[in-house]
Amino acid sequence: MSQATIDLALPQAYFDDTAGMVYLWVRTDAGFPMGAMLRKEVLHFRFNAAMSGVDALATYQQHRAEIDAAVRRRIATGSIEPVLLRESDFGAR
Repeated sequence: MSQATIDLALPQAYFDDTAGMVYLWVRTDAGFPMGAMLRKEVLHFRFNAAMSGVDALATYQQHRAEIDAAVRRRIATGSIEPVLLRESDFGAR
């Protein structure tokens, strides 16, 4: 299966302004979709996104590979769905 086909099968990431979260899905190494959440504050402090969340989804898209890798690391250590990412899930900058 090509990467484009895999990406189309996953639900679209979205930002919920009320919750202040980006909701996203990552395909696990076993091929299953796994839901995850990322707070706008983590995006702000880790990736320099606006604190308001106005650019949260764009920031996720820009750093998707790093964020998806963090989800996969959490899954590998036993996290269950939904995975709530924290700043500590990313290496030091």
